[in-house]
Amino acid sequence: MTDKPKDTKTGGLAGVVAGKTSIATVGKEGAGLTYFGYDIEDLAGNASFEEVAYLLLYDEMPSQKELDDFRTRLINSRDIPKPLADTLENIPATAHPMDVLRTGCSMLGCIEPENNFNNQHTIAERLLAVFPSILLYWHHFSENNRRIETRSDAPSIAGHFLNLLHGQPPNKMFEQAMDVSLTLYAEHEFNASTFAARVSTATLSDFYSGITAAIGTLRGPLHGGANEAAMALIDRFKTPDEAEDGTLKALANKELIMGFGHRVYRDNDPRSNIIKSWAQQLAAKTGDTRLYPVSQRIEKVMWDEKKLFPNLDFYSASAYHFMGIPVPMFTPIFVCSRIAGWAAHMIEQRADNKLIRPVADYVGPKPRSVVPIDQRPSSR
Repeated sequence: MTDKPKDTKTGGLAGVVAGKTSIATVGKEGAGLTYFGYDIEDLAGNASFEEVAYLLLYDEMPSQKELDDFRTRLINSRDIPKPLADTLENIPATAHPMDVLRTGCSMLGCIEPENNFNNQHTIAERLLAVFPSILLYWHHFSENNRRIETRSDAPSIAGHFLNLLHGQPPNKMFEQAMDVSLTLYAEHEFNASTFAARVSTATLSDFYSGITAAIGTLRGPLHGGANEAAMALIDRFKTPDEAEDGTLKALANKELIMGFGHRVYRDNDPRSNIIKSWAQQLAAKTGDTRLYPVSQRIEKVMWDEKKLFPNLDFYSASAYHFMGIPVPMFTPIFVCSRIAGWAAHMIEQRADNKLIRPVADYVGPKPRSVVPIDQRPSSR
């Protein structure tokens, strides 16, 4: 028999301060999200994702020249080297796209290794630029055996992604909505994947290893994948009334409804209303009369019954659907955005590094001695 933990209040390190950061505030006074002091609503409404990514990587908003130069560097970094393309072509179509990004990142680290930490910003920009190319090159090859050109002159990552996906320049509303989505997902303090990246970085491992660790952590359904699960739920219902009945039954059966509540935010997710507004606009643009009303009814039921608010993932699901994005790509889009935040944290960790090595409360057996094997009882 083992002793029980004395204190379960900090399960999963909830509420434990694990370090300092100047990058973001999350859940301050129960709400709020800022990147280097800029409120998320201000950034989503008045800055492009490229400006936000620059802010995260370089601590300040860019001037026009700095932004133009940054965009030029990103455009010139979208190509996939042949050894990486060969690797992507050998990944089966049945693979999850998150596994593709994880493998692509690791392979690129073999081809273009980080020989010293002086190149960390260059590598961060390279990954920011190339992740959409990696994902969509594999997508088209695995689906249609077609090799696509991953270079484009689209000034935005949002436009580049949608262009590669659909094979034509995107509708401006779609591009703007995607751009805002990338900003909303770009950074979120010491979440699980970011913390994994910082733990890897603290060992003085290379940049690619930290990002691969982060992708692998985001791969888990308790961190990433909520928007995919939310889309599966929303798409089950044909009418708002059916959605209400179905959600009530799911709650009665104690089913987990993904896309609601948050580990840190207590009252609301400040990103949710922003993406909800875009989902509404996209619904009107595409002529949807089902998914958005169904989403609204599910939101109402969850608040009335459980006092749970929608988080960013819930309305992102329908927004991505309206843009014609396949559901398995929902979480990989998270990667294409969060690479900026992960990189910022890795750079910050390196600037004042200490090995991250917490301790644990031991709850195992008391001291004992080895018994000769012929005297041991069966353990089963």
